[in-house]
Amino acid sequence: MKHLAAYLLLGLGGNTSPSAADVKAVLESVGIEADSDRLDKLISELEGKDINQLISEGSAKLASVPSGGSGGGASSGGAAASGGAAEAAPAEEAKEEEKEESDEDMGFGLFD
Repeated sequence: MKHLAAYLLLGLGGNTSPSAADVKAVLESVGIEADSDRLDKLISELEGKDINQLISEGSAKLASVPSGGSGGGASSGGAAASGGAAEAAPAEEAKEEEKEESDEDMGFGLFD
């Protein structure tokens, strides 16, 4: 991900075809060591392709993936409307804490 993020930053900066050296320089400027194998694979996969077109195609594919909203928040809203706002607030905080804890168990970081 860090290699792709640096590649995209270079693209936003006007470099339409960043090289491995360009990506490596961006990563090193913020103290991150580039993985040569992954970087070479990324550059070879994106060589000759328009990154904006790839992003739009990927966005279209993601739009068809179900995102699974269960609508669980509606029930707590009903409790608040009926005068149970004081009781609904602690339950909402507990749900948020559980969600945050489950995110930590995923086993990867943002820049891994």
